[in-house]
Amino acid sequence: MTSLLLRHVRLVPVRTAAPPDPVSLRIADGTITAVAPELRPEAGERVVDADGRWVMPGLWDQHVHFTQWAQVRTRLDVSGTSDPAEVLALVRDHLGSCRAGDWLFGFGFRLTDWRREPTVAELDAVTGDRPVVLTSGDAHAGWLNSAAFRALGAVPADGPLTELAWFELMTHVIERNSAQDGDAAVRAAVEAAAARGVVGIGDFEFSEPLLTWPGRVHAGADALWVRTAVYADHLDAVIEAGLRTGSPLTPDGTVRLGPLKIISDGSLNSRTAYCHEPYAGSSNRGVQNHDRAELTALLGRASAHGLRAAVHAIGDAAAHEALAAFAASGASGSIEHAQLMTARDIATMASLGLTASVQPGHLLDDREATAQLWPDRAERCFPLRSMLDAGVPMVFGSDAPVAVLDPWESMAAAVHRSADEREPWNATEAVTPAEALAASVDGRDTLASGQPADLAVLDRDPLAATGDSAEAAALLRAVQVEATLRAGRLTHATGPFAD
Repeated sequence: MTSLLLRHVRLVPVRTAAPPDPVSLRIADGTITAVAPELRPEAGERVVDADGRWVMPGLWDQHVHFTQWAQVRTRLDVSGTSDPAEVLALVRDHLGSCRAGDWLFGFGFRLTDWRREPTVAELDAVTGDRPVVLTSGDAHAGWLNSAAFRALGAVPADGPLTELAWFELMTHVIERNSAQDGDAAVRAAVEAAAARGVVGIGDFEFSEPLLTWPGRVHAGADALWVRTAVYADHLDAVIEAGLRTGSPLTPDGTVRLGPLKIISDGSLNSRTAYCHEPYAGSSNRGVQNHDRAELTALLGRASAHGLRAAVHAIGDAAAHEALAAFAASGASGSIEHAQLMTARDIATMASLGLTASVQPGHLLDDREATAQLWPDRAERCFPLRSMLDAGVPMVFGSDAPVAVLDPWESMAAAVHRSADEREPWNATEAVTPAEALAASVDGRDTLASGQPADLAVLDRDPLAATGDSAEAAALLRAVQVEATLRAGRLTHATGPFAD
């Protein structure tokens, strides 16, 4: 492999200090082989003068549902609606542009934003015999018409499906959407991720874990490192194959097996996150998909066969039960979301050495829903600062398609906890830009010789001094990625890197 010499680059300090002046950086065989104030070009080496651009470890999104993210980019957008009638109007208008025989897929509605529950009958009245599936913005609910229920071989419901009833159909819906879209949507989503400096993802899609991504990489969609999770319904096959978390699923290790994913409760917007206290104005405490005994058994089986675990827990009761199950089983892994936590459980998570895999973009989306449904516990939502101060390791993700797959947006949300002119929500739980960046690079440090050549080249310093958190967030959102390298290969290139 031809080596690459980047001259006059400035290193972004991630955890340790960086040289104050520009340096040269040599890459060969997927590794950074030298970093020095000045390096002389070698024979046959490609040389790019970065002219003072900034370079840092490539970014990771540690929690995505990639197939759905790729599909959502082409689905009908039904977000921002305040009543089912608004969605019906959007669907009616869109039907005319659908090809004969196609399903209509939509995404983005939030049940908490609507004044009433929708019905299957009113969706049928607009759509007739064309199958229609509308997925909620938190992906925990689906509104289907009767034609879709019939095509999926499912028993029709009167209204939206939530949690397990929905998840049982979701895989089939994703497969139908994939068959309709073909491979182009996935390739475009991979390229878009690389254009934002992303080199790797943790994929929590509801799909067959051993074949999906190896097939994509074989077909050329190989710009990302992928850790693909396994759900309980595929656990037997993984164990029988002798695979563990980290086992390569492609010869070069581009795709590796990730953790066992367990969805222990629901979501805030579907009123199914499992809580200690009822939702405002009701006796509803949410949904517990697995009780402690079931969680402990699943975690114990995973641990016995070398699998880490990633347990979805949004409500505080769900987090408490998940932590108890981790403690009882001795399993290692992460709490996914950790959206509502008690101080005692944060301390427990730290003592168990579990990672908080959080999605800061959700705090922007859930601010109004929290005020409506959890007004008595809003100060405990998205406790990023508290978890870091307690010593809990933290990584960032998007949960795309629930939020956009863009680590810069996630970092900005964590730094300045507001999406508009309002003051930051729970400002004491904000993190610094440096802490947000460190949570987004898969544990990497400031670039140095011997590290993997997974890099993002930027047009500006993302950690430049700013006046306040709003300015810091604006700076993060403004960063433009001029080049991305995975294992030393350019996966996105503009300017001098494209020459």
